[in-house]
Amino acid sequence: MEPNPVIKGSLTTIILKLLEQNSRMYGYEMTRAVREVTKDRMDITEAALYPALHKLVDEGLLETTSEVVEGRIRKYYSLTKKGKKESLIKINALKEALESLNLILNSNLGNA
Repeated sequence: MEPNPVIKGSLTTIILKLLEQNSRMYGYEMTRAVREVTKDRMDITEAALYPALHKLVDEGLLETTSEVVEGRIRKYYSLTKKGKKESLIKINALKEALESLNLILNSNLGNA
């Protein structure tokens, strides 16, 4: 089965949630975690992930540190204080949106 793409608009929230739970991660680690948690039903491509990470850094929600791992430089991302606050807001907003969507998908529209 082909993995589903990330639901439009949810990538930022997914990144913030991952970092809220793991304190710091590098890009490939994030993509692997999403595949693992969703049992390969969702896939985050590098083409989508890295621009989103850079945008979050520019917005002051993430900060980066670099370390040499096995002779290669690895960039780690973590939440800033502002990012921690924003993650709670975005996670709650997405949960509410998904609950509403679930209500619509499980209702008999027009006969409410």
